[in-house]
Amino acid sequence: MSLPKRKHPRLKEYDYSSVGSYFITFCSKDKKQILSRVVGRAVLCPPHIALTPLGKVVADCIEHAHTVYPTVTIDKYVIMPNHVHILMTIHAVAGNGGQRTGRPTAQHIVHAIKNATARKFSKGLWQDSFYDHIIRDQLDYDTIWRYIDENPAKWHLDRFYIPEGEKHP
Repeated sequence: MSLPKRKHPRLKEYDYSSVGSYFITFCSKDKKQILSRVVGRAVLCPPHIALTPLGKVVADCIEHAHTVYPTVTIDKYVIMPNHVHILMTIHAVAGNGGQRTGRPTAQHIVHAIKNATARKFSKGLWQDSFYDHIIRDQLDYDTIWRYIDENPAKWHLDRFYIPEGEKHP
């Protein structure tokens, strides 16, 4: 039996080093819940993220992306149990008229984060590729910002959610 051909996740003609904001999501291999736990469910203790040691390394890589890529800012992110959401902006390089030179692509940034964590832990932590969404305007940006903010509170609705105390597959 032949498997269906996988659709390429990137827009073929789009320059992913273009100045602008991007919403990126990438997942752990087999969606294993190895990055964090969502804790708290009460009114006085709203859901929030407790990072695993691996999740802490991922957070450190994300927070220091601007030191490797000075034209990139990480505007917001959340490290869920089995996936990571990042809202980032690629800025123009001063003095080059907005040309691509000196700007990384969204792929470079995701690749760097995945490689840095794999070096510290082990290979095979991540699913291949990632999901991207090119932010179109301020409304789109604000919607993604809220989505990232609200994601921990909605974890129990995720199809990969496993209640506390139950074994992971």
